[in-house]
Amino acid sequence: MTLSDIIEEFIKELMDENGVIDLQRNLLAQQFDCSPSQINYVLTTRFNNDKGYIVESRRGGGGYIRVYKVESSKYNNLEKLLAETIGDSITINKAYDLIDVFKEKKLISEREQNIMKRALSDRAFNKVVQDDRNKLRADILKEMILASIE
Repeated sequence: MTLSDIIEEFIKELMDENGVIDLQRNLLAQQFDCSPSQINYVLTTRFNNDKGYIVESRRGGGGYIRVYKVESSKYNNLEKLLAETIGDSITINKAYDLIDVFKEKKLISEREQNIMKRALSDRAFNKVVQDDRNKLRADILKEMILASIE
């Protein structure tokens, strides 16, 4: 069993019942007497989207790494729902309505709601040809929703 295998198993064992764990790269590296880059290697090769995980990194003094185990069926169902609801194109009003629904259902915060609306506004797309705005808006909205629930 390699060091990468041992680190992977350790992280999986520590995950809580919700499939989430917060780690500090340097502390983990000290524990396994390896470099932080070894921890990065394990996270990028063993805990990636293809393997059903999302890794979120916060840098700075209180920085941490959060690893989420994603239920693939839940994620796939959401992608299907977004494809059917949003499709290839969405108007600004429909986009705002959908964002409001996600806020009402407490899937996103008020801050996220405001950021999403600003990012999808006609003002943000003022240099984009009118016909392409709704297509671009649909693609960006889908990605923001997926990112906000990860």
